Amino acid sequence: METYGYTNPEHGHNPQPNNYYRSEKKLAAGLLGILLGAFGANKFFLGYTTEGIIQIVLNIVTCGLATLIPFIEGIVYLTMTDEQFDRTYVHNKKGWF
Repeated sequence: METYGYTNPEHGHNPQPNNYYRSEKKLAAGLLGILLGAFGANKFFLGYTTEGIIQIVLNIVTCGLATLIPFIEGIVYLTMTDEQFDRTYVHNKKGWF
């Protein structure tokens, strides 16, 4: 019988389970680092309160030059794999870079 591209479950076709892993926090943390990093938003979002406060103080002391740190961190977050991001920043709680 012709199936026209559709699978017929009667013929024992078992589709493979989807093993795609997706981080819940990576995209938001990366964008917050790039857009609102001067306020430590990416640090507060990930639960790093102390690092967030340090980021705000650094930005005040350096007249905003320390904004480069969360900008670079945001790019690093977005270029990591989801598994690597979760392992490094969610589970192991690495505060900086």
